[in-house]
Amino acid sequence: QLVESGGGSVQAGGSLTLSCVASASVCCMGWFRQAPGKTREGVATIANDGTVDYADSVMGRFTISQGGTKNVVYLQKNRLQDEDTGMYYCVAGLWPITGVRDAVYWGQGTQVTVS
Repeated sequence: QLVESGGGSVQAGGSLTLSCVASASVCCMGWFRQAPGKTREGVATIANDGTVDYADSVMGRFTISQGGTKNVVYLQKNRLQDEDTGMYYCVAGLWPITGVRDAVYWGQGTQVTVS
């Protein structure tokens, strides 16, 4: 089970941090998002060895990190843009989590609105 928190509304240029807690240890976690009228896309993923991967659209603005127990993942989002609006889903699976089919487990999602 994956439980997200931290979504909300923020002005463009602002920051927001999402959190996700997994009910068990997993090797790899990450975040996908779905904007209105668009398909789900990967945002950032992280493996237990610290390997990370980012979508080009968020590189340099978003930072993914793990908690000490490895079953918690954070997504620090800076310099938010209107295009970052969407439902953000926490995911878990085997590395690499490059597409929706690689994400075995999904959270319920948390809404982020940038205006």
